[in-house]
Amino acid sequence: MEIAQESRLTGAHLSVIPQKKDALRLEGKRVAMVMYSTYPDDPRPRRSIDALTGAGAKVDLVCLGQSKPSKEPASDAIRVLRVPIQHRRGGKLGYLFQYGAFLLVSTLVVAWRTLGRRYDLVYVHNMPDILVMSGLVPKLFGAKMVLDQHDPMPELMTTIFGLDNESSTVRFIRSMEKWSIGRTNLVVTVNLACRRIFSSRSCKAEKIIVVMNAPDSKIFPFRAAKDQVSAGQSNGKPFVFMYHGSLVERNGLDLAVEALALAREKMPTAELRVFGPSTPFLERVMETVRGKGLEDIVHYLGPRRLEDLVHEIEACDVGVIPNQRNPFTDINTPTRIFEYLAIGKPVIAPNTLGIRDYFDDQSLVYFEPGDAQSLARQMENVYSHGDQLAEIACKGQQIYLAHTWEQERNTLLTGVQRILD
Repeated sequence: MEIAQESRLTGAHLSVIPQKKDALRLEGKRVAMVMYSTYPDDPRPRRSIDALTGAGAKVDLVCLGQSKPSKEPASDAIRVLRVPIQHRRGGKLGYLFQYGAFLLVSTLVVAWRTLGRRYDLVYVHNMPDILVMSGLVPKLFGAKMVLDQHDPMPELMTTIFGLDNESSTVRFIRSMEKWSIGRTNLVVTVNLACRRIFSSRSCKAEKIIVVMNAPDSKIFPFRAAKDQVSAGQSNGKPFVFMYHGSLVERNGLDLAVEALALAREKMPTAELRVFGPSTPFLERVMETVRGKGLEDIVHYLGPRRLEDLVHEIEACDVGVIPNQRNPFTDINTPTRIFEYLAIGKPVIAPNTLGIRDYFDDQSLVYFEPGDAQSLARQMENVYSHGDQLAEIACKGQQIYLAHTWEQERNTLLTGVQRILD
């Protein structure tokens, strides 16, 4: 069976540097945070805000406006300043216009507030990298600057728009990345693969810390994996595969649907539940679902808050990360893997560098990215061998426990305190 293979995990992947909470205090520090996304919906900025305010800092957040207001965590330590611009997916000119308008407004807002009372730190989330310009005025007055690189823009842009890696556009984006990183005191990124990329082309490795996208344990409390019976012994109970996240081409929902269609006859009680905001790509996938006659086993159930996703994960049997193969997904370590593992669910994931840096053959169920037949085989395997799923999830949870948000939070605060000192 493919889901039980030799382990290749090294001790380096499990290393954790313990920190004393008493040393991680930022009382009296003022932070300007800029992000081209919405709050509190974007989980990585939300976690960084919680870390900074939990350590005593006060945060002025400049972010995008919202089409539908969501409930914000109540706190006197954060002030949210929403720019009346909404992110819309589109072509290169559309992205350029939206980024430019937001950059102009955020720069003016942060500069104006700096003149009233100086900031100690400007914390910028990419994309785009050039948002560091919004912190140049406070930097003139002595503020330190952090750039949190969620995604490497050259790899993401080549994936989204199909650009050649040596095209003039991609070369310009790489130069913008290097310029932006050069203005900062600290670079934060999401995994080892991204750290290697940034250190190879934009700055020394010593300037970069890795803070992984571990789920907030207050929202995703740890639950030990439970034994399951095989689907063939479950008396007709649905065997649920689950997908949640951005519904875009690179994340491969279409691949999951194709694999389910290939394996359907061998998985009579299987179904796929899909969660996330609707997109034109989703509409095309659902047309395929109807064309293949899969409406009874593929269910799109809309977006969910992080807090509500926990209950949906509890109700599934296996999480699926059906990524296509492209320059971005090759280096990505999806947060969704940790979210499933935190709740004790095994995960089918693509065999890519960004995931292999952390997980071995025994802690995840791997398929070849972009290969529907490979994914179908692994879906059949987990469906037929439910008695092995708890063991796989337990081994995956060992990796998760080495990278809980509490540990990643300490890494972030230690890095911030270092540059402030």
